[in-house]
Amino acid sequence: MQIRAQLNDRILYVEIDGEIDQHSATRARQTADRYADDYAMRSEKAVFDLQNVSFMDSTGIGFLIGRYKKFMRYGIPVYLTNPSTATDRILQMSGVYTLMPKI
Repeated sequence: MQIRAQLNDRILYVEIDGEIDQHSATRARQTADRYADDYAMRSEKAVFDLQNVSFMDSTGIGFLIGRYKKFMRYGIPVYLTNPSTATDRILQMSGVYTLMPKI
């Protein structure tokens, strides 16, 4: 899995490519948390782009909720965009969209 970040007009876009599972979660957490720390003072909101997420299990949900908490400590709201049909279904069933709305 790869994670990239780009700041555009005070919006931090975090793009995730690959599978979010137990195997990839530790490195993904470290990378995403570093982006939160590095861009917090220049960001008004964070958008996680899930377009290229090929698989997500409960570890992926935990990953997203953990990053939500991290960004919220900085007062930065988090949104999700472009989930696949399967990922969208998982996020709806888990209630993640009540914390991080889909845009």
